[in-house]
Amino acid sequence: MIPILEQYSPRTACKGCGEANAIDFDFEYAYQPIVQVSTRSIYAHEALVRGPNGEPAPTVLSKVNKDNIYHFDQACRVKAVEGAARLGMRERLSINFLPNAVYRPEVCIRTTLEAARRTGFPVENIIFEVTESEQVTDRAHLVGIFREYDRLGFHTAIDDFGAGYAGLNLLAEYQPHIVKLDMDLVRNIDTSAARQAIVRHTVALCRDLGVTVLAEGVETSAERDVLIAAGIDLLQGYLFSKPIFNGLATIPDAAWA
Repeated sequence: MIPILEQYSPRTACKGCGEANAIDFDFEYAYQPIVQVSTRSIYAHEALVRGPNGEPAPTVLSKVNKDNIYHFDQACRVKAVEGAARLGMRERLSINFLPNAVYRPEVCIRTTLEAARRTGFPVENIIFEVTESEQVTDRAHLVGIFREYDRLGFHTAIDDFGAGYAGLNLLAEYQPHIVKLDMDLVRNIDTSAARQAIVRHTVALCRDLGVTVLAEGVETSAERDVLIAAGIDLLQGYLFSKPIFNGLATIPDAAWA
């Protein structure tokens, strides 16, 4: 299959980047907190696409195709920033992006920068992470996007580390601010010696590279405790909060170690 990026000319791609509102369906966001255990505080909120009435993400993503992917990616960035500002978010904002929808990062980022300027949301509080639904076929292109985002002052994250494209080869070429462990490594880690060993060594590797590890999909206190013992300080999952539609979560006292 030819990557979507290769199906467009530079003129088409850049035109798409300039028309963030040129899609014919509506969507909203739910925000799920990422917590920092050592400070018992919310570190960031991940913006997760939902339908206009809170419908699951697939109801929206099923409408994205090769004709509107550029418009959709731009609209996502703008709406996430606007929503964060409207809700008074003071923590970081993590936005999933579609690398196959970015032709030239220095051009396609303009609408995000404008949205941040217009709403007063700090650029340095934005984290860009590769969306787990996107299959990256051009790793060099993804690395180029990340490096440009670094230059502009954004934070970067690699999602689903240890699965598919998000492996050691990518980490060897580019060291993001954050790697998010694949959820399969987190699930039932308290009963799996193999998962525990893999996570401990991943944490040690990332520490040597100056990369922060985040564990997502944390659902039980037993999983939480094992991950903390392995040296992971950033956690995300239903134990702390489900995604809040058009809102920001508070963390229940019982969720903390």
